[in-house]
Amino acid sequence: MLDLRFSDAELRERRDHIETFIGDVVDDAGADGAVLGLSGGVDSTTTAYLAANALGTENLRGLVLPAKVSSDANMSDAERVADDLGIQYDVVEIEPLVDGIVEAIPGSEGDKTAVGNARARLRGVMNYYVANEENRIVLGTGNRAEALTGYYTKYGDQAVDCNPIGNLYKQQVRQLAKHLGAPEELAEKEATAELWEDQTDEGEIGLDYDTIDSILALHVDGDLSPAATERALDVDRDAVTKVRELYERSKHKRAMPPAPTDPTP
Repeated sequence: MLDLRFSDAELRERRDHIETFIGDVVDDAGADGAVLGLSGGVDSTTTAYLAANALGTENLRGLVLPAKVSSDANMSDAERVADDLGIQYDVVEIEPLVDGIVEAIPGSEGDKTAVGNARARLRGVMNYYVANEENRIVLGTGNRAEALTGYYTKYGDQAVDCNPIGNLYKQQVRQLAKHLGAPEELAEKEATAELWEDQTDEGEIGLDYDTIDSILALHVDGDLSPAATERALDVDRDAVTKVRELYERSKHKRAMPPAPTDPTP
């Protein structure tokens, strides 16, 4: 697989650039700070460290939003990040809100995807509720691999005001997390959106993130053909095809909702 990690100089430059970006977004919005959902994963952890540096811990508010499928270990890690950084945070159980939605649509409780996406969207609602109430912006935690493959819930975990790490591949996020001083075990932690029990990102997609990053870099962001990408990475054509299909199918997530064009006179 490709080594997409930054040099030491590039890493420092990228960190400074992102931290400046966060500060600029808050200032441009006339906001008093930012809200960040903390999941215990590497993406939210990295974003929390960057935002704490950019804004000061007193201007960053964390929300830990467990559901019944959330593991105790992940929620403990989320609180650990907030405690390590010294930021104020609240723990809000979202499952009663999920239950209310499910109960309103009889027979829907067995739809794993619908219920899982409801959890993501309700987390977005909570983030914006606090942001509105406290004049803050909502920081997203999505990375480039997720953005290009559509691996997120529309109007859920990407219902945000900005994505500070949105231009970083997963392996670059892990590298930046370590550079910022995040615990090694959090930087290398297996990724999961925890939308349902035993869900993991790589298990659901069917490919590991190093492979996804590499195919995206060469074939989607880059200009190598499927055949050339297959040869360069020594991967099956099916892997290249799958990543390309994920990219194509998720284009609607990366665009404003469409409207009809004006009729031709």
